[in-house]
Amino acid sequence: MSPIINQIIGKNNTLEHHSRKRLPPEPLILLFSCLGIKILTNVTGALKGLHEIADNYDVILCDIWGVLHNGVARHPEADVALRKFKGRDKKNIPRVALVTNMPRPLADVVAMLESLGIGDDAYDAISSSGDVARAEILRYAGKNIRHVGPSRLESLFAGIDVKLGDAQSAVAIIVSDVDSDIFAAGGYDAEMEIWLARKLPMICANPDKVVEVGNTLRYCAGALADIYEARGGEVVMAGKPFAPIYEYALKKLEALSVPRARILSIGDAVRTDAAGAALQKVDFLFISGSVHAGELATAGGANDANIEALIAPTGARLAGHMPMLVW
Repeated sequence: MSPIINQIIGKNNTLEHHSRKRLPPEPLILLFSCLGIKILTNVTGALKGLHEIADNYDVILCDIWGVLHNGVARHPEADVALRKFKGRDKKNIPRVALVTNMPRPLADVVAMLESLGIGDDAYDAISSSGDVARAEILRYAGKNIRHVGPSRLESLFAGIDVKLGDAQSAVAIIVSDVDSDIFAAGGYDAEMEIWLARKLPMICANPDKVVEVGNTLRYCAGALADIYEARGGEVVMAGKPFAPIYEYALKKLEALSVPRARILSIGDAVRTDAAGAALQKVDFLFISGSVHAGELATAGGANDANIEALIAPTGARLAGHMPMLVW
């Protein structure tokens, strides 16, 4: 494994945060306090299903990967739960937006959901980090950029006048994904030296560090972006936990005026979902059986105490937790 990665990876193979701009799964308690975010979580405990708390909310902001599917297959009860939430009040229909760090534009996200059997009747809107990233990429129209990621994600640039080139000719780096094995072996280190020497700005189209694929965890674009920033590079993060992706979702739902106390965020990742809920000052429903399942098992299980210890540093107000999203 690369020496650079060794400096940043902590216990449980979880990448530690080394940035002033972004929020970690640990400390920075003072920062949250200064932002007016409650530090102590208010855990209601394990829930049997979403129905136990559904009447408390008018809007749900729900993660996709790790909640609705695991990268390979749909979680069969998750989209059912969202449909039932939407259908419980015929006069004032509750609204659901899917908020995802997928580095893809809307059409690609919809197609992926359909391929897994998740229909558009489970949600009212989608806000993706891909769409937020595209707004940043537009700043480099007419110029050369370096795309780090597979060719299948080049739809990110569709309709934008940019040319994909190498690190020597580019004016910016766009990271949509990394090869997990190459990343772990330090395969991006040599090119990163060029980025640093040329002081190239980086747009990270997926702030996730790791994601669940079937029963394994693999590195994502956010892991590379963290290392680049830790070494002094300039990074713009396009998705959760930052405000633009949430504002875009609420605007699409026509829900900007909904009181924050009536909005529920659902997700499986501390660094993005819990931290994002905290910054948005909305309640958070934690899905424990996904990306953090291994470390919770090591700590003795997904009980209230362990989940509170995991979530508390973000300041998120926990509405409860469950291993998988069910009604």
